[in-house]
Amino acid sequence: MKTTILIIILSVFTLVSCERIKNKTQETINAGGEAVGKSATEFVEGVSEGIDKTLEAKIKLSPNLLKSGLSTGKFEITDSSFGGNDNLLTLYLIFDKDFDGILHVKVFDKNGLETGRTKLEVKMNKDYANYFDFIFDERVEIEARSLIVVE
Repeated sequence: MKTTILIIILSVFTLVSCERIKNKTQETINAGGEAVGKSATEFVEGVSEGIDKTLEAKIKLSPNLLKSGLSTGKFEITDSSFGGNDNLLTLYLIFDKDFDGILHVKVFDKNGLETGRTKLEVKMNKDYANYFDFIFDERVEIEARSLIVVE
């Protein structure tokens, strides 16, 4: 009888120990999987960000516009509702001085060849900022790594 009780107690102890080991193993696997998942996500985000920066078009303001108190913020290149692909430049402009003039925008491809021009008449007061749409001909496509010059 004592042997049976001893075997039962050892069996229960073994089962409880195995369950604890199983739970700890599962927790360790979950923690490891979570760490791998975070690392993979950060890696993918880093690669994506690197690709975005490499392919992103660049905006350059002329020295005269910089002296006139003009600076840029965010920009976006999309399809114009008038037709064409990637031929609409939406540019956030910041005015540190009063401005009244015509902005000329030229697009150059990654090889430095001009691919399009447009202009927009702008009249803004000092300390004002807003988004402005520059619509290019439907045959113009602002490509990856283009240079956009605002004069």
